[in-house]
Amino acid sequence: MPRILVVDDQADVRAMICMVLRVKGFDVAEADGIKSGLRAFAEQDCDAAVVDIFLKDENGFDLMVALRERAPDLPIVAVSGMTALDAVARTSELSDVVCLQKPFRPVDLIRAIEAASASVGRQAGAARMAG
Repeated sequence: MPRILVVDDQADVRAMICMVLRVKGFDVAEADGIKSGLRAFAEQDCDAAVVDIFLKDENGFDLMVALRERAPDLPIVAVSGMTALDAVARTSELSDVVCLQKPFRPVDLIRAIEAASASVGRQAGAARMAG
């Protein structure tokens, strides 16, 4: 069963995301910030991550970069209720992160995870062919 890390500081939003993923057959690890997210990721590898960009007094970008340092091909979906999603594409190490604006429908979340997985797969394949 694929395992997805969900990091959001809003408990109700995190619970909704986790519920949708569990209904779709995913194993879910939950966290409310960077430290707890990295701890959950270290406890058991994850196949993807859903990360809120604004985490209380923390920056979700920092978490995404740290996750990619540990797992360069990790599919990541960045979520935000703000308009900061444009900044993700301008960050070279996060250029393949799929962005999802809150509020979103369950089907949009699943599509975003699928798109993030496909995007990472394409980049990994291109890197192997170039190497």
